[in-house]
Amino acid sequence: MANIVISVKNFYKAFGTKKVIEDLSFDVFEGEIFAFLGANGSGKTTTIRTLLNIYKADKGELTINGKVYDSTMASYLGYLPEERGLYLTSRVLETLVYFGQLKGLSKSESTNNAQAYLAKVGLEDKEKSELKKLSSGQQQKIQLGITVINNPKLLILDEPTKGLDPVNRELLLSILMDLNNSGSTIIFSTHQMEEVEKIADRLLMIKDGKRALYGTLSEVKANYSDNSIKLSFEGSLPSETELFTANINKNIATILLKPGIAQSDVIKYLADKVKINRLEENSPSLNDIFIKVMNSK
Repeated sequence: MANIVISVKNFYKAFGTKKVIEDLSFDVFEGEIFAFLGANGSGKTTTIRTLLNIYKADKGELTINGKVYDSTMASYLGYLPEERGLYLTSRVLETLVYFGQLKGLSKSESTNNAQAYLAKVGLEDKEKSELKKLSSGQQQKIQLGITVINNPKLLILDEPTKGLDPVNRELLLSILMDLNNSGSTIIFSTHQMEEVEKIADRLLMIKDGKRALYGTLSEVKANYSDNSIKLSFEGSLPSETELFTANINKNIATILLKPGIAQSDVIKYLADKVKINRLEENSPSLNDIFIKVMNSK
């Protein structure tokens, strides 16, 4: 089993009389991309800030590599907060180089990394531009560049694609995948469920400060599957048999298995009756699951 990089155990946090997190526990393993999900106000940012020792836990234990976070870990991780903050009168390259040096890189290393990053995100012609002259999406790229300039082993990203258009969102996700393929562990929060489906290995979903879902994407989807099959076919298919009921629209059918019926028996029946062009498990999207969980009482 992979090493545990982040461990949160029995975490409680309140602000005055407002309880924000209640008995939250989860782990993030080395080398994985972990999605941290929940509606606005569910406690995601509070958990991240407490993990980084910005807030203090009322109860529980939050550690990185078995230790409570302190400043000696700064070069090990990159943190992109929900609230962005840049020195808007500074210039692009000097900003990246400055933060690279703060994270322990030499000036030449920081400059090389900064220029390589700017080329990757299409901002190589903005090296000498003041940050205030960049668009909000371009500023977001610089903010991410500050976070990743030292190629950290752990990335903690609070809504990293917020404010980005679809093209730049894809670019950012590809950068995260490249970092992960190079060995970085990544935990990120987002409201874009399709991003989670594309890149996450495992996920945690919290609701009202409590853990609602936790596991791999396939495990989570299996728990919300209605045990149905989607079928594209040629031929004639009954709307109901002893094995299933079918919702048929032209040559597309959604097959709902009856209780106690094995999927293999249904597939054998279908193969004998019609020509199957395509067959797949009718799995719910993570977006559908998110809405269902958040609307449940």
